[in-house]
Amino acid sequence: MESVGNIFMYFIIALAIIVFSVLTVTTRKILRSATYLLFVLFATALLYFQMDYEFLGAVQIAVYAGGIVVLFVFSILLTHRPGEKADALSSQRRWLGLSAAVLGVAACGYALLSYGKFCTAQITKDGALEIHELGKLLLSTDKFGYLLPFEAVSVLLLACIIGGVVIARRR
Repeated sequence: MESVGNIFMYFIIALAIIVFSVLTVTTRKILRSATYLLFVLFATALLYFQMDYEFLGAVQIAVYAGGIVVLFVFSILLTHRPGEKADALSSQRRWLGLSAAVLGVAACGYALLSYGKFCTAQITKDGALEIHELGKLLLSTDKFGYLLPFEAVSVLLLACIIGGVVIARRR
């Protein structure tokens, strides 16, 4: 059975992730947004450490918090003036964004509830999921594998980097 402190710490970390995620997408200053994203990634690493996935937590910090956020900040400074403010959203765009967020939450909820087999596929005798089994499940090419979306995101990030360099060279 889980200890009360462990459950309490989980809710604190989850609350931090929620708060910093909302701040990431609602702030008007883009460098602050990247900083809030950094806090979200560190909090996610804390969740991995809490589940005793030390390797995954270390990779989260090294690759995402260390590498990706530095890449974002570099791209922002290369293509954007740091002090430049974005225009306020109009009321119509706010409702469009809110409806898209509600649809996204509904789609994620449906995916979590309908694909329960993935969550319980390789549970060991003591009830824990081994990290190498989790890696095989996530990066496989079978029905519940996520190799194709993982590669699609990497190609999308590469396209964003190339686009940022092209925009910066025009200036």
